[in-house]
Amino acid sequence: MAKQTAGRNQLGAFAPKFAELNDDVLFGEVWSRTEALSLRDRSLVTVVSLLSQGLVDSSFRFHLQSAKANGITKGEIAEIITHAAFYAG
Repeated sequence: MAKQTAGRNQLGAFAPKFAELNDDVLFGEVWSRTEALSLRDRSLVTVVSLLSQGLVDSSFRFHLQSAKANGITKGEIAEIITHAAFYAG
């Protein structure tokens, strides 16, 4: 996995510790634990989690693109949204 720098690039000057945790822990350690959960499955969980919170901002769009890159099809995303709507509101 490539080194993540988005947190440092966008928040490093304002919140350096948060940027470090975002890049090194979340994306560096958690997302790389593919022996425990595949990137595809992590993307599915992330999309549903953001959707259930109503967070359909630029980070949601980023994670939708990541989900596609991780093997989730457009049809599956539509089905995920349909299914989650009845449980997450």
